[in-house]
Amino acid sequence: MADLSILKRGVVILAASTTATVGSPAGVAGQVKTNVPDVVAGARPAIVERVTIHGKALEGNLEGDAVDRDAFVFLPASYQQSRTRRYPVVYALHGYSIGAEQWTHEIHVPQTIEGAFAKGAHEMIVVLPDSKTVHNGSMYSSSVTTGDFESYVARDVVSYVDAHYRTIPSRESRGLVGHSMGGYGATRIGMKHADVFGSLYIMSPCCLSPRGSGGGRGAPGANNTANEEALAAVKTAADSAKLPFGLRAQLASAAAWSPNPKNPPLYVDLPIGDRQQAVLAKWTANAPLAFIDQYIGDLRRYRAIAIDVGDQDGLRADAGRLHDVLDQYGIANTFEVYPGTHTSDVAVRFQEHVMPFFSRTLSFEPVKR
Repeated sequence: MADLSILKRGVVILAASTTATVGSPAGVAGQVKTNVPDVVAGARPAIVERVTIHGKALEGNLEGDAVDRDAFVFLPASYQQSRTRRYPVVYALHGYSIGAEQWTHEIHVPQTIEGAFAKGAHEMIVVLPDSKTVHNGSMYSSSVTTGDFESYVARDVVSYVDAHYRTIPSRESRGLVGHSMGGYGATRIGMKHADVFGSLYIMSPCCLSPRGSGGGRGAPGANNTANEEALAAVKTAADSAKLPFGLRAQLASAAAWSPNPKNPPLYVDLPIGDRQQAVLAKWTANAPLAFIDQYIGDLRRYRAIAIDVGDQDGLRADAGRLHDVLDQYGIANTFEVYPGTHTSDVAVRFQEHVMPFFSRTLSFEPVKR
């Protein structure tokens, strides 16, 4: 438990003992063990549905990624009793190297959803869409190679949920949250689709800065011949699966940000050899801290924006930079640095912070027809 709380310029810093860092040197990890909040006495069981959502935006993708994708829908206990009641919806985006099913274990749903409701959060629907690809992650971006996962989330998934459940179908009643790659997705999709979502919660976002200048996840090190050869040797999904975490993440980045329909079998351009600078320029164009200035008007539309990150997370600096840019433009937001690593407290955060945030900031009033 925290023993110090400091509020300064909208930044909350919690100081306390923390666990050892988990994950890659860049602070990005796959499915890992996370701290789990205690079961809340009296919590009512949520209704869990596993559905398949067709991705019109994913049709024809060159990588052969699934167009019909699983999603998990969590309905509050009252959903079956109150047959005319409508609910806000929170869309929660998973990180790199896991899919929607693994994400349910990482944030320990439905337990954390049930716990949040039992502790006073207003009831809402929570949806976990899937974005895992051949190279383990779509980056929630738009690419002919992977398909347009940005539109899949913002259009296809939202349209499906509104058509099949008693939602409040307005932006003021839709929240978007994501962790790691999902935090990048929440940032990117949030900027570009303020017409769809009304509140944003960004957890430990990856990939905010241009790749290549400071190491981290995204670009091979300069003159790293072994890495370049390993990437160039990949011809199939099986080859990709044999790569170490960092190199596979680079393939995912290339598929999302430097697609090339004329370069089979992977249909990507890699940041290696003579093409390195040209490819990295394309990756820079997909870095939210590089394009955020174009979307300030859209960001002003949000009812609320929250950002959080662990104090032992390698992504802490960029999360702080995102907060600073929002502050620079006078866009209201909260930024919390909490005691933990990239993944250690994601389940606790989901119950104790994410769900209450949306309970406070979404509209629970049905749309007047």
